[in-house]
Amino acid sequence: MATVRASVIVVTCDRPRLLADALHSVARQRVAPLEVRLADDGTVPASEALADVPLLELTTMRVQAGQAAAARNAAARGARGDVLAFLDDDDLWAPDHLEGLLPAFEDPDVGFAWRDTTVVRERIAADGARIEQERLELARDWDDALMRTDDYLPPSAWAVRREWFERLGGFDESFRYSEDWDLVLRLAACTRVRRMPGASVQVRLREQGNTSATIDAERLGCLARLAERHGLPPLAPKTFWEVALTVAAAPPA
Repeated sequence: MATVRASVIVVTCDRPRLLADALHSVARQRVAPLEVRLADDGTVPASEALADVPLLELTTMRVQAGQAAAARNAAARGARGDVLAFLDDDDLWAPDHLEGLLPAFEDPDVGFAWRDTTVVRERIAADGARIEQERLELARDWDDALMRTDDYLPPSAWAVRREWFERLGGFDESFRYSEDWDLVLRLAACTRVRRMPGASVQVRLREQGNTSATIDAERLGCLARLAERHGLPPLAPKTFWEVALTVAAAPPA
């Protein structure tokens, strides 16, 4: 049993039904988090999703961030856990997610850890039901070369030691896109990282509301700045589905 305590960081924006599913997946964890901190960045309060969610402790804050980096930083501010575990409002955790993830941080040298991911394409039926269409797996140890071209570590799969998160200033809020990739690369440059095998995360993608499918000047600009900051080759925008296809075809690390 892990003795490391986790603060779960969730951000949401006007997706109450999907958020309710995400929070229920947190509530079903076999190792309960110390707290859940929810940044509500939407126009409609997320109270509909919070009813009947039996969480140990839930702190909700309304923010007007307009982007994931600032919203996550706001939710993380004041967290009490030893580590911060992130969950996007449309993703899901299996009941053993924290149970399998937190033991990585029993090693004091580990500042960042992740579990494997199932990438699910889904559609939402007229009655709100989530219908799975197809899935791929993202399961790979740390691979410096691959991480230079493809970020295969979605935030919902990972946790950061809070000390390191605060030392690095959290997510860089100048990045509207790719802020997670930037933080992972900064962490890997200064602390030990560890994969904890086992697919315990579902990253769920739909035709609408899928930020990773956005291709506009701002996203391309963020990728260009990311490449310049970390000395990467020119980067192409990809969804996690496309990344999963790339990882599946890549030679072993």
